Amino acid sequence: MKTLKLVTATLCFSFLGLMSCQDEIDTENGNNPYTNSSTSPTANNLERSSMYDGSFDDFLDGVSCSSILLPVTATINGTEITLISQADYELVLNILGQFTNDDDSIEFQFPLTVRLSNYTEVQIANQSEYNALMDACEDAENKTEDAINCLDIDFPITILTFDLNAEQTGSVVIESKQQLYAYMNNFDDNGLFAINYPITATLSGESNTVVEITSDLDLQTRITDCLADEDIMQEAEEEAKDLEGILVEGKFKVQSFVTTGVNTANDYADYTIDFANDLTCTAQNTVNTTIEDVQGTYAVTSELDVFLSLTFSGNATFELLNNTWQVTSYSENSISLQSTTNAAITLVLSQI
Repeated sequence: MKTLKLVTATLCFSFLGLMSCQDEIDTENGNNPYTNSSTSPTANNLERSSMYDGSFDDFLDGVSCSSILLPVTATINGTEITLISQADYELVLNILGQFTNDDDSIEFQFPLTVRLSNYTEVQIANQSEYNALMDACEDAENKTEDAINCLDIDFPITILTFDLNAEQTGSVVIESKQQLYAYMNNFDDNGLFAINYPITATLSGESNTVVEITSDLDLQTRITDCLADEDIMQEAEEEAKDLEGILVEGKFKVQSFVTTGVNTANDYADYTIDFANDLTCTAQNTVNTTIEDVQGTYAVTSELDVFLSLTFSGNATFELLNNTWQVTSYSENSISLQSTTNAAITLVLSQI
C-alpha cells in the first residue's frame, strides 16, 4: 500500500532559505580532514535527529513517527471529543488517566491528516490505512530508520562543503530541524561535508541538559548514550504500568518502615492499605473497625526509574509515609521503596 512508503519516502525539498557561500573559511575550522559523504554515519545521525518529532501525541495516536493534525474527532473510552488545539490534549489525558487498570480505547473519525517524519502531510482515509502507517513506523524503528528524539541540535549550525578531492567548496548555515533534514536528505552523492564544530545540543529525558559537541565521534557518543537512556525510560514506563496493576489488584500491609535506623512497622500492624484504580488509597484498621479509615492518594510515575508517590491526610502516623519513593524492587508479593530525599528511609509493602 502506498501509505507504507510514506514514512521513509525520499523528499524533494527545494533549497529555499539555505544560503550557500563560497567565502574561504579559516584554516582551523575549514580544513576538516574528517569529511562525510551522504551515506556516512554522521549524515545518518543528522538526518535522523532532524526528522519531524511526532512523539508528543503518542498518548493519542500511538505512532511516534507521525502526529495527527488538528482538528480531529475521536471517541476516548466511549466519550466523543473533538480536539481543536493542543490545549484539548488535557481532555484526553484526563479520560485516559481516570482509571489505572482499565483497557483504554481510542477510535478516530476518518478521514484525518497526519504529518510524517519527513515533514510531509498526508490524509488517512480509514482504519486500514492508519494500521498500515503504524506498521510502517514499527518497521522503521526495527531498522533504526526512525527519528532520534533524545537529542535536539541547537540552531543555527554551519556545514562546510567539499568536493571529492576534499577541497572546500563553501558553507551552508542551517537554521532549523526541517532545513537540516531537507539538506541531508538531498545531499549530493558527489560531495562531502563536515560540521563546523563546536555545536550545542539539548538532551531530553530527566535533565534536559545542554551539552557542547566537538566532533563527529562526540555526536555519535551522545546519541548512543541518550538512545540507551531512552530504552531504559521505556522499560521503566512499562514497569510502572505493571506496578499499577499489582497495586490495584491486591491489598497491602506495611512490612517494614525504617527511618532514623528504627523500624516502626508495628505502628501500622493493624492496618491494610487498599489502592483503588482511581488513584485513591485507603488505610483501614482491620482489628478495630470503629477507627476511622485513613484516606490518601497515590501516583506511579517513571523516568529512568519507577516512583510511587503517597499522600495520606488526617492521620499523623500515615502522614509519615508521605513521600515520593523510588521503587527499588517489586513483585506481586512485595514492593520495596526508598525515599528520594533520604536513602536511609525505606518502606516495604507486602501483599496480604
